Amino acid sequence: MAKGKAKTVELIALRCTECKRRNYTVKKNKRNMQGKLELKKYCKFDRKHTLHKEAKIK
Repeated sequence: MAKGKAKTVELIALRCTECKRRNYTVKKNKRNMQGKLELKKYCKFDRKHTLHKEAKIK
């Protein structure tokens, strides 16, 4: 039998830099992106587009 591939896709949370809440969850391929993910997304609590950074899911 063939051996299974190593887990390369990881589920992460995106945390707003302004209100510090976790608003989004996304999948990240660890092979293609080694650094921390940063995206400008809409924060429904601040009602504006803010920078969201990668955070662990507990």
